[in-house]
Order: sequence, then structure tokens, then C-alpha cells
Amino acid sequence: MTEAAKLTLSGQDHDYPVLSGSVGPDVVDIRKLYGQTGAFTYDPGFTSTASCQSKLTYIDGDEGVLLHRGYPIGELAEQSSFMEVCYLLLNGELPTADELEKFSWTISRHTMVHEQLAQFFRGFRRDAHPMAIMCGVVGALSAFYHDSTDIHDPQQRMIASHRLIAKMPTIAAMAYKYSVGQPFLYPDNSLSYTGNFLRMTFGVPAEQYEVNPAVEKAMDRIFILHADHEQNASTSTVRLAGSSGANPFACIAAGIACLWGPAHGGANEAALNMLHEIGTPERIPEFIARAKDKNDPFRLMGFGHRVYKNYDPRATVMQKTVREVFAALNVQDPLFETALRLEEIALSDDYFVEKKLFPNVDFYSGVILSAIGFPTSMFTVLFALARTVGWVAQWNEMITDPDQKIGRPRQLYTGPTQRAYVPVGQR
Repeated sequence: MTEAAKLTLSGQDHDYPVLSGSVGPDVVDIRKLYGQTGAFTYDPGFTSTASCQSKLTYIDGDEGVLLHRGYPIGELAEQSSFMEVCYLLLNGELPTADELEKFSWTISRHTMVHEQLAQFFRGFRRDAHPMAIMCGVVGALSAFYHDSTDIHDPQQRMIASHRLIAKMPTIAAMAYKYSVGQPFLYPDNSLSYTGNFLRMTFGVPAEQYEVNPAVEKAMDRIFILHADHEQNASTSTVRLAGSSGANPFACIAAGIACLWGPAHGGANEAALNMLHEIGTPERIPEFIARAKDKNDPFRLMGFGHRVYKNYDPRATVMQKTVREVFAALNVQDPLFETALRLEEIALSDDYFVEKKLFPNVDFYSGVILSAIGFPTSMFTVLFALARTVGWVAQWNEMITDPDQKIGRPRQLYTGPTQRAYVPVGQR
């Protein structure tokens, strides 16, 4: 017999089925709650509400677990490539060598953007934030690629998915180039997905750009670690926009807009700003003391995580990567010395260990991206670039879900009750 949850309201008993996933908490199916009782649930932020069924990503924050299609994120980041993870998220299984080669080839053939988009970029102010540019340009893609906006056609959905994954690095690099006044570089399909992005970002037409293998590997890992993260704010935004039947380019643009918020995609920038504020390793004890002081508003950014109540599984990989990048680039900067010393102190200090305030992926990624040469204004753009595959996979899953309905959250109304209109001369 299926387990049921019993709710008593106004003296009436109501039973609601309890659903179980393959792993994780059970959920109470309350879809008939309003029809049977006339009442809604109240859950600000939807933190106790499952809005969908998904086979993509599983997180256990208490145990520090992150799985993509069942595979631990650490194993993927150490042994896989971003293209392989993209295939996995889109198709459900890891590709064979032939499937990966064909998929990578397909993505590489979609990396160029319509030539008129270059004119579109020039409509922005030179000092526009790259995320503002990215929101506008990605939203405008539907005006250029009419042949892949029919969400009911599986072939068009696949083409749109490939286009978004392929063109995002080109758009991100163009946003950076435009902000620094350098010419756009066309993609080079002989390079890897990540190597091509680095060349389009930091290369110039006047000389040959050599991709640094250590930097390429680090960026590929960063992309893998940010590829998907379950039903977070931006992913839920993509699904909500998609539930109305909006085209895929508009849905991903909505996700980018949500990601721009500092509480979501700006955490690594905040962590780097904190390191700038600390300045040198000698000042760390002062800021550690401030972090422990309940009356001081200062907080250590990049430590702890809203979801992960234990160690962030993505941070384990990044801890190793940050040292590889520093060694490859021969980094000599007090900022990076401060980061490594702060990490060492936090991992050994009883206060932080007891509260499980371990360095998270944002702490390490901000430091690495800065060492590579990205300005902080590009950090969230890189996050969006990596997360695009997750958004696209979630959007595809939503489109084919028979239980999917247009999103329509309810509310607890606390405003005035009905009242009569008073003409302006009588007020």
C-alpha cells in the first residue's frame, strides 16, 4: 500500500500520497490540496517544495554529495572533459569515443554567431557590464535563428540546444573584447571548446595565441563544476519561463538575468573582493577575529554554503587546481598568498571546523579566474557560460515532462479587502 500523509483541516481529514525518488527525501504530493480543501501551502523561496521531477542532478548538502546523472562531480572533474559532461547531461549517459567525437564536432560547427550580431554589440555603451550585454544578445538570438524556436519539434529543440552551448563562449568572449576595445576574434574549430574560448578572449589578430595547457585544464574543470546544480534560482527561472512555451533563447536569457544577482552568481566576485579588503597575509588574524564577532557585520565570503552543510564537493577539486594554475603561471601576488594562507587557517581553526565553514567552490574559482586574467565583471559571465548546458538540459527535460504545467505560484494575500472606489475630488 502506498504511504500517505494525513492532513486535518477544519475538522476534515485528507490523505496525500508520499512519493519516493531513486535517492533523497520523500515528497508529499499536494497537487489536489487546493481542490479538496480550498487552502494553499506557504513556502517562501520554495525551499520545501519540489517543483518538478528530474533525472539530471542530485545534491545531498549534509553529506557533501553532487551527482550528475549518478556520477560524482569529483570523478567527472578529475577524469572527464566539459564536452563529455555536456553530452552526459543532455543524453543521460556518458558517450562512447565515437559519440563524443561526433558531439564535439557538431558543437564546433555552431560556434560562429550571425555576422549582424557584431553590429548588435556596438549598440551597447563601451562601459556596459558584460552580463548586461549577455542578457541582451542571448535574448536576441531568437531573432536570428528562426529555424530552431519550435519547442514542439524535437529536432529543432536539439539544434537550439547545440547552438546555445556552442555560441555562449563566442558571445562571452565578444562581450569581454567589446568592454576592453579590442577586435572580435572568430572561433578556431581546431581547438578544444575551452581552448577556443581562451583564444577568443585573450588572443589578438596581430599575433599567434598559444593556449596554456594548465589554464585550459583549469577552465575546463571550472566549467564542469558549474555545469548544473539542481533546481537553483536561475534553473527554476529557466523552467518557469519555459513552462509558458517561450522559445529556448528567451528562457536561457531569463536564466542569465537571474544568475546576475549577487546572491546567486556573484559569490566568487564577493570572495575576491574580500581578499582585496584583507590585502596581505599579515592582516588575516584581524579579519578572522572580526568574522567570529557576532556584533561585526564582516563575513568571510567564499566559506560555507547554503546547500552544502559539509564540505563543498566541488571545492576539493578546485583546491588542487588553484595550486596547479599558480605554479604554471608563476603567480607572485600578495592576494593569492593571502588566499592560500586564509584557506590554511580556516581549515585548522576550531571555530570554522565546528561550524563547517569550509572554503567553497566560489572561494577557489574567483582566485583562479583572477590569476588567469579575467576581470571580476566577467566572473558571472563565465558562470553563465558553464551553466548553459545545465539550463538547456533542464529545459529539454521540462518540455518532455507529461506532468509539466505552466508555473503559477500562489500567495498569502495580506492587502486591503474589497473597498469602493472614491472619485478623486472626494478624497
